[in-house]
Amino acid sequence: MTTKTINRGGSRTHLPMESVTITYSNMVQRSCALFLCLFGTGLLANAATALSTPSPQDIQNIIQKFTQKETEFAKARENYTYRQTNEILELDSDGQPSGGSYKMVEQVSFDDRNRRTEHVTNAPVPTLQKIIMTPEDEQDMTNVMPFVMTTDTADAYDITYVGHEPVDEITCYVFTVKPKALTKNGKRYFEGQVWVDDRDLQIVKTYGRSTGYLRRHDDQRFPKFTTYREQIDGKYWFPTYTYADDTLNFSAGPQRIKEVIKYDQYKRFETNSTIQYGQIGVSPDQQSPTTSKPDDNLAPPLAHH
Repeated sequence: MTTKTINRGGSRTHLPMESVTITYSNMVQRSCALFLCLFGTGLLANAATALSTPSPQDIQNIIQKFTQKETEFAKARENYTYRQTNEILELDSDGQPSGGSYKMVEQVSFDDRNRRTEHVTNAPVPTLQKIIMTPEDEQDMTNVMPFVMTTDTADAYDITYVGHEPVDEITCYVFTVKPKALTKNGKRYFEGQVWVDDRDLQIVKTYGRSTGYLRRHDDQRFPKFTTYREQIDGKYWFPTYTYADDTLNFSAGPQRIKEVIKYDQYKRFETNSTIQYGQIGVSPDQQSPTTSKPDDNLAPPLAHH
């Protein structure tokens, strides 16, 4: 995103000493017993919830396996139709709407020759006043925000193991992901962290921002975002919700924006059944009883189905 040029205006109880001594002694004994009980329980709880740290060789095997699973998912997703709704709001520094908006609804489907197609079903005239949508933004909404790391794309990234932690109802391996180089061919990349389900070995959450090569004087800025996935078909984790609320520091001054992308109405092309995960304007947490959520509580919690 880049900026537009804008003109701006300028009660106590007394006890005998013996009673006090006995009472105090009993309190100390009970307190010690309670502490030992709680401390022991805490040790047991920590032991039960402690997650193993994989060895360096195990980490490489995990990376190899999850990128292979992501490759399988990317191929499977090509056989699904779905709807993608992109919305952007200009906000003031307090997070209140203050400016214009952008919205586009796009349907990904197949034509009568079984060719994958994308067509816009709803696109009101944008009213953005302080920022301008760029081709890079459009690429990011299509390819980077619903980030998939396949065996082909993994070679373009440095992948570093961070830890093993619980997220909602599942446990995940966490990796930092950073492009090795920014090529001058206009390709866009993801930079940030990915959470990989340690059972299914698929990405279930991403947090970071899009990046790519820009000319020296290009005054473009891109928001940090979080993308959540849901296990829709009982096998693969599909992106269902992207959320960003960030201040973009342009040379002309800061501009806060909110960006929400919803991916829903997933339907496998070979079948007639449709699995729907919401409608425009309905919060995903109202749609599914199943990672930390953004402030507006719209993201779906992570759980196996």
